[in-house]
Amino acid sequence: MARALKMPKFPVKLKIPRLPNIDEPYEDVFEEMTLAEHLEELRSRIVKSCVAVGVAFVGGVLLAGPMLKVVKDKANATQGIDILSPTEPFTIFMKVALYIAICIASPILVWQLVAFLSPGLTRREKRVVFISLPFVSGLFVLGASFAFFFAAPRAFTFLSNFQSGTFDWSPNGSELIGFYLTLMIGMGLAFELPLVMFLLSQLHIVTPQRFSKFRKYAIILILVAAAIITPTPDPFNMMFVAAPMFILYELGIILGRMKIKI
Repeated sequence: MARALKMPKFPVKLKIPRLPNIDEPYEDVFEEMTLAEHLEELRSRIVKSCVAVGVAFVGGVLLAGPMLKVVKDKANATQGIDILSPTEPFTIFMKVALYIAICIASPILVWQLVAFLSPGLTRREKRVVFISLPFVSGLFVLGASFAFFFAAPRAFTFLSNFQSGTFDWSPNGSELIGFYLTLMIGMGLAFELPLVMFLLSQLHIVTPQRFSKFRKYAIILILVAAAIITPTPDPFNMMFVAAPMFILYELGIILGRMKIKI
C-alpha cells in the first residue's frame, strides 16, 4: 500500500506576489545616455531630417514655378516681380523650392525632434506631446493659409493702391518672398495660441482663471503682435490680423476649462 501522505502540523503560508495597483502613481524611469550617445543620436536625427528635406526638394522644384505665379498675382505685380541682380531669379526660385520642401517634410522634421527629446520626458509629458502633434500641425497650416489667402492679399491691395499715381508698384522679389514668409510664420505661430493655453492648463502650470484675469494685458500683447506681424501700418489690416487672435485667446480659455484627462 502506498504510504499515506503526512500533512504538516503547522499552517503553510504561501507567499503570493502582490499585483500592482493601476491606480497607484508610477515612477518614471528615464533612459540614461552618455554625451557620446547623445551626440550620435543627434547626428542620426539630423541626417534623417536632411534626407527628408532632400527628397521633398524634388517636389519643391516642381511647385516653385506655379507658387511664384500665384505670389505675383496676389501681390498685384502686373509688370512682374522686380529683381536687382542677374542671379536673383534663380536664387529666388531655389529659395521658394527650399521653403516648399521644408513644408512638405515638416511632419518628419517634427517627429525627429520629438523622438530626440522623448527620452527626457515623463510618461504624462509624452502622452501630451504625442496627442498634441496633429493639432500643432493643423493649427499652423490653418494660420499660414489664413495669411496666404486672406491677410497678404488685403495688405497688397492697400500697398499697391497707395499713391498709385506717384509710385510705380513693382515689388522686389527677395523682399516679396520675405514678406510672405514673415506673415505666414507669424500667423502660423499665432494660431497655436489656444493649444498652448490648453496644454498649460492641463499640466497645471497656468489655470484658466489666471488666463481670464490676464485678458486685459493679453489684448495689449495681441495688438503689439498684430502690429509686428501685419506688414501695413493702417489699423484696418492690423485689426484684420488681431481679430482672429482675440478669438483664439478666448477659445484657449474655454478649452482650458474642459476637464480632459490626458
